[in-house]
Amino acid sequence: MRKVEISEGIAHKLPSDLKKALIASPKALVAWEAITPLARNEWICWAVTVKQQKTRDEHVKRTIEELTQGKRRPCCWMGCIHRTDKPISASQKWVLSRQKSSQ
Repeated sequence: MRKVEISEGIAHKLPSDLKKALIASPKALVAWEAITPLARNEWICWAVTVKQQKTRDEHVKRTIEELTQGKRRPCCWMGCIHRTDKPISASQKWVLSRQKSSQ
């Protein structure tokens, strides 16, 4: 069996569940390789920063579906807050403050 090399994001390594889903969907894998490292990073971050496994599974599934449909970034995602190469934007700070106040 040949090892499949799949590009990763900027701040995140490709998690095994997302890698497995990409390998299972050749069309999604082609789309994955066609997007920028920053866009890949946002998909990874969007999929892994949830609290429950059920939600994570849904995000991985939706990532594959949306890549297959031609989407290049997660809808309504503020961007990865884990990037260390640039400061968090004002809009990201606002969203994060809203999340903290609603918990």
